[in-house]
Parts: sequence; C-alpha cells; structure tokens
Amino acid sequence: MLDTELLPAAEADSKWLMVVLHGLGDSMEGYRWFPGIMENPKLNYLLVNAPDDYYGGFSWYDIYDNPAPGVERSRNLLFELLDQQREAGFATEHTFLFGFSQGCLMTLETGLRYPHRFAGLVGVSGYAHEPHQLVNELSPVVKEQAFLITHGTADPLLPLEKTKSHIDQLCAAGVNIQWEVFEKEHTIQGEAEMSVIRSFVENKMTVE
Repeated sequence: MLDTELLPAAEADSKWLMVVLHGLGDSMEGYRWFPGIMENPKLNYLLVNAPDDYYGGFSWYDIYDNPAPGVERSRNLLFELLDQQREAGFATEHTFLFGFSQGCLMTLETGLRYPHRFAGLVGVSGYAHEPHQLVNELSPVVKEQAFLITHGTADPLLPLEKTKSHIDQLCAAGVNIQWEVFEKEHTIQGEAEMSVIRSFVENKMTVE
C-alpha cells in the first residue's frame, strides 16, 4: 500500500481530485506548494510517496538495473490506489493524475492502461517505458483519455528528442496528447508552464 496524504479542497464537499506523483529522490513533501500555485478551489490533492527508499526520498522503480519490475509493481499499486479512491467517492472521471519525471512515466503507465476514463492526465519532464510494448497494451478507454505532456529544450537528464519520439509513437497509436515544450532544464518552468497546466485542468473540469 502506498503512503498518501489528502489535502482537502478549499470548496467544501468537492469531489474533484488530483493525484500527485513526485520524481526520483523526492517525496510528497516536495509538492505541498502545488495546491497554492494551481489556484483551483475545487481540487482535492492526494500526495503520494513512491514505494522504494532512495537517498532520503523515494523512487518508483530502479533506474540503474532493470526498471521493468518496479514499473509494473508501482503501476499495480497505483491501480489499487485509484480503485480505493473510487470507493471513497472520488470518481475517476473527476480525477486528474499529475506526475513529474519518474512520476510522469507512472502517469503515462497508469493513464494508458487503467480501465476507467480520467478527467485528465498531466506529465512533466518524463518519458514512456517501452513505448513499443505500451501501444499494444492500451486500455479499452484510452482514446477517451486526454494527456498534457511537457518537456524542456535543455533537459540534461532526459533529452527532448528521446521523449518526443515516445510521444510520437503514442500519438500514432491514437492517444490524445497535448505536447508542450518549454525553454527549461529538468524542472517545472514557473508561471509559463503552470499557466498551461492550470488551463488544461480547468478546461477538462468545464467539459464535465
């Protein structure tokens, strides 16, 4: 079971939810600022710690050896977590998934395979794990999902060209991805990027 903390929405009784997945070596503590900058009173936030210890923080999968077992294990844990949220009254159709770096990869893994439609999925500065395999294992509702994936032109850890090639493969398979590139390294590019994320989320909430 994953370690989580729910930060309630400013608007009482709101059932909109954003599940937040951190990057390598970080934790839920690194995203306590997120609700404030999102400026969305309807959103509850579920901060999540990845399952593996990593130098004072946490990791979703092993980046040094074989990532596949960790990716699959973490995906299954996130499926369980999302099922629990559904039982708690947070419908997947009113749930956003947000992830940075490793969390972005897990957002893609989960969003492309989970059998229920999300309100939207946001991935920042990540990549897809084995995209050639992923496109053969897409969920029945994948073409109803909406992704926003962002990346940096000067990312020293995950080159733009590699991530772009992954996104192109997914788009070719019929996945609906809004792809945005910013002049940045391996980070969130302040207001320029956050305004795009806020607009994506707000638009998806308006559709409902």
